Amino acid sequence: MQEINPETLQFEKLDFNGLLTLVDWARQEGWNPGPHDAEVFYRTDPDGFYGYFHQGELIAGGSVVSYEGEFGFMGFFIVKPEYRGTGIGRQLWFQRRDLLLSRLRPGASIGMEGVVDMQAFYAKGGFRLVFRDERYRRNGESFPPSPGITLLTADDFPAALKYDRQCFGFKRETFLKNWLTMPESFSFKASTNGRLTGMAHMRKATDGYKIGPLFADSPEIAEALYRACLSAAPGDAVFLDIPVINQAACQLVKSYNAEYVFECGRMYYGPEPKLPLPKIFGVTTFELG
Repeated sequence: MQEINPETLQFEKLDFNGLLTLVDWARQEGWNPGPHDAEVFYRTDPDGFYGYFHQGELIAGGSVVSYEGEFGFMGFFIVKPEYRGTGIGRQLWFQRRDLLLSRLRPGASIGMEGVVDMQAFYAKGGFRLVFRDERYRRNGESFPPSPGITLLTADDFPAALKYDRQCFGFKRETFLKNWLTMPESFSFKASTNGRLTGMAHMRKATDGYKIGPLFADSPEIAEALYRACLSAAPGDAVFLDIPVINQAACQLVKSYNAEYVFECGRMYYGPEPKLPLPKIFGVTTFELG
């Protein structure tokens, strides 16, 4: 641990290279980010990433992403190992929270995924634990095609944006356009009588692939989308982050013998968004919501 005077730190907005540094730290921490995550995150909100600099070196950072001022999300909270235990993490976290509040309309909520060991600290900062999210791993495997499951294309984007807004709770058009079209990824939709009734996206990660989001009108549709994702990556590790409050999501990973990896807790500062939790079988990302 290096001794440091917190008052000498510079709190600055990160450019794209700064965000790449945070992603690299996340990779070293075992958070398993994707190789194209940074590009999408930065395009979503170029003003949404801040950090502490010490003598010109980035030593801590995190996200303060605003979705058009209606909803905020804090993530990517990392302090370089040699500076942990010095108090700068606490200072940075509160400074980020207050900055994000200033970027939102009055009364807007902030969401975050809190690791178990930090949830008590986040609670002292005004966040309330609402439900747990657990990560599960299973190897991909080829399954027979399911009726009504097809690739999601650009023509489907208006319907996908509407469905995503219903399940996420807020509009995130810039994020979704870039997320669904990132390299090394697959997007699937479920259609029933010409209507979108589910969607899933799977992207390349450092280790294997990550599914997120996985939204569906029913457990049967969710299973069909999950099978489509597993079939797209035979033999590779496939990760799904489920909200445990959705019992059908728990049953889904159990029925496919997926292995528990770790968990976070969805926490909110301010009013809890009203979400259709029975439709949420996989959260989009722990970093941006």
